[in-house]
Amino acid sequence: MAVNKCIKYLLFFFNLLFWLSGCIILGVAIYLKVTKDGNSITNESFPGIDLLIAVGVIIMLLGFLGCCGAIKENRCLLILFFASLLLIFILLLAAGILGAVAENKVKDWVKERLKKLTPLSAQPENVREDLEKLQTELKCCGLVNGASDWDVVPDSCRCVATEPQCGPDTFYSTPCSTQIVRLMEKNMEVVIGIAFAIAILLIAGMVFSMILYCQITKRDGATTA
Repeated sequence: MAVNKCIKYLLFFFNLLFWLSGCIILGVAIYLKVTKDGNSITNESFPGIDLLIAVGVIIMLLGFLGCCGAIKENRCLLILFFASLLLIFILLLAAGILGAVAENKVKDWVKERLKKLTPLSAQPENVREDLEKLQTELKCCGLVNGASDWDVVPDSCRCVATEPQCGPDTFYSTPCSTQIVRLMEKNMEVVIGIAFAIAILLIAGMVFSMILYCQITKRDGATTA
């Protein structure tokens, strides 16, 4: 039985795109890491850059593994590629379930990490400057307890009395930890959409790799016989 060339090259180009995606993710993550343009407050609550680097490396390795397995018609590489995709799919599914079940715990975890940055007077100047930028952008004040987190409340906490977030002392009444959690919730739909797209790609990769693996096995079995 001959190997279906269409399946073979479809799997190859699928993995080539997979590998290129990993290169792009890794490149962007390294650029952000090197330039250090990220806000130290949000980096503390969401260690996303390191995670992006890990994801980029894993996707690159899997893409390369799949390309080699497809073009060389190597059963060992194909089964290793299939097993890796299956493991990632299971981990992705488990992460989605845990995220849905433990949503409140995730929020508490974010707030606990930010709480470590208090008192603000003990933090270096760059951390305080980053928080002031967040206060202006997210219309919040302080990290956990509001304006009381500051010894001297900065102008970035001041608000117009007509604004809904404005407290009785013309300072934003909402702590920035609360606003960061709200921002995370708004972005969850995007994250879920990306995860769903990745899951579809993983399933497609597993199907194509297993079809090609079975065809190679049958061909080699017929040749041996």
